[in-house]
Amino acid sequence: MSESRSPVFDNSFARLSGPFYTAQAPSSVPNPGLIRINTALAEQLNISPDWLASPEGIATMAGNHVPDGAQSLAAVYAGHQFGGWNPQLGDGRAVLLGELIGTDGVRYDWQLKGSGRTPYSRGGDGKSPLGPVLREYILCEAMAALGVPTTRALGAVTSGEMVFRDQGLPGAVFSRVAQSHIRVGTMQFFAARRDNEALQTLSDYLIQRHFPDAAEAENPVLAMLNKIISRQASLIAKWQSIGFIHGVMNTDNMLLCGETIDYGPCAFMDSYDPATVFSSIDHNGRYAYGNQPSIAHWNLIQLAQALLPILDNSATADDDRAVAIAQEAINAFPAQFLTAYQTIIKDKLGLSEFKDSDDALFQTLLSIMEAQKSDFTLCFRRLAELSNETACINSSVRELFEFNEAFTPCLQQWRQRISEDPQSPAQRQTQMFAANPVFIPRNHLVQEAIAAAEQNGDFSFFNQLVDVLAKPGEFDPTKSRYAMPAKPEQQVHQTFCGT
Repeated sequence: MSESRSPVFDNSFARLSGPFYTAQAPSSVPNPGLIRINTALAEQLNISPDWLASPEGIATMAGNHVPDGAQSLAAVYAGHQFGGWNPQLGDGRAVLLGELIGTDGVRYDWQLKGSGRTPYSRGGDGKSPLGPVLREYILCEAMAALGVPTTRALGAVTSGEMVFRDQGLPGAVFSRVAQSHIRVGTMQFFAARRDNEALQTLSDYLIQRHFPDAAEAENPVLAMLNKIISRQASLIAKWQSIGFIHGVMNTDNMLLCGETIDYGPCAFMDSYDPATVFSSIDHNGRYAYGNQPSIAHWNLIQLAQALLPILDNSATADDDRAVAIAQEAINAFPAQFLTAYQTIIKDKLGLSEFKDSDDALFQTLLSIMEAQKSDFTLCFRRLAELSNETACINSSVRELFEFNEAFTPCLQQWRQRISEDPQSPAQRQTQMFAANPVFIPRNHLVQEAIAAAEQNGDFSFFNQLVDVLAKPGEFDPTKSRYAMPAKPEQQVHQTFCGT
């Protein structure tokens, strides 16, 4: 084990002068135990996997040891939660250990989630039960494998103590990695306090860290806002294309770097239904699958509103011009989302370009899927198999899903459409297999992994599930159970934040 491969921190956020955080050490736990480490991500962060799995590394992930160079802190932010304004939130159950420079030259946050009370805990204990830690590990790594920008799992440890919610549950701590944890709600916090100096400091920091090209623009803050809007349009399009439902799209859960964060009450759809909701408290369906693009737009409007005091940098800056600048930027989101979404749908349907008429074909397919209660993921995967009927597919999902007669007219239209496309059948199928995974983190499997760990201390199924989901497009019939939708008795209709 090389001492030089322990983490080397460079903490730019902690160097900011201003009321952005409170210095906060993580709480210690009585008996930490290793659940899993992410070897590849550790290597990317220039951390030796051997060190991470060592007693010192486990103690670090548990919060019992703060390595040299770390500057642990809890950040403050606000946010709209289910549309209601909360003027102060913050890291109530997490601390940022510090920042690491990856082998790719990118700066990453290493945060401990479930690490105890902070000034922003609002009466909570800041701890996490085991279940939410396993859920987040499974979901964020599956999303990364699916090509979705996301926070990542560096590792997870048990805490050796019970966490009390409705009942006593085994505790755990999650090591989360993000390109940064600055949110829409971070900007909102300072805008609500009319702290324009802090808004400008944060914007300058974001531009330097995430959007360096914006610094050269005539209006850097506007250029930053435009880039954030573009990243969100691309992110939500990817969510929609794989049937992912976030569940809590509050403004404090929208990272300005464009990564998915907070895998609490989230899930992937089985049967296609745009009204699907998984959050246990989303009684009105605000964050249903079909509403996610409009909610992202709404959240971005809140961001633009927060930036209004610094958005017009002209010599004769005024409020009306700032509003006009913000409105023009925000108005671009729907078209950007549609373009990003259609680009992905083109790949899912096996087309080299998306024509206006293709939207009707796609919507017809979705309508039949909804009426037939067809599995979203397997439907598109089976479609990919049919795109090259001369190919010999040894590992077909046909035993798991097949189109019934209701799909026949739509399939005929699709076959006619791809016959007009210049791609070869082999090229088309390769494209479609890449865009249409077979393995997703199905909610009943996630719950099975959690139950085995909580009730029996058995992490074998959790580890198997993480490994299968790391290769979402490679179907192996011996792993069919990981591709199958839930049986009626296995269905999980709601998930909970839990931490």
